[in-house]
Amino acid sequence: MQATITDIDPFDLPEWLGTGDVVWRADAGLQTGHLVRGRLTAGTTPADASYPEGAGEIVCDLLAVDEAYPAPVVDDATRLRVHQAWRHGQVVIGEHGSRMVLAVPGTRFGPELVLEALSRLARAVGARAERYAALLRLG
Repeated sequence: MQATITDIDPFDLPEWLGTGDVVWRADAGLQTGHLVRGRLTAGTTPADASYPEGAGEIVCDLLAVDEAYPAPVVDDATRLRVHQAWRHGQVVIGEHGSRMVLAVPGTRFGPELVLEALSRLARAVGARAERYAALLRLG
């Protein structure tokens, strides 16, 4: 079944994504295929004076839209939109079901693609990419 991605405006995301350190944590290894479940968390602890108010955790999965077997992951219009955004240095931020996704071109994820998607998310929320980190799982 093809995924339906509803766009999310980066300005509707929590403010702490653009003001503090952020870590994306994978729930499983990158070898899981075209969908890697994960979450974004504030990179500081509540005891720190710099901890952004309201910071916490939100789910954020990575979705590679070019997987086509046994069925296409997304429809052609969504796939085209993802490729156009990527070509212009952006990433499609959307909602699939009740989970936020970063939709990117490709069929699988490697460390470089994960870091590039997070860099583009940081840019979309007005943060410096150096404030973002990724915690990947083996397997």
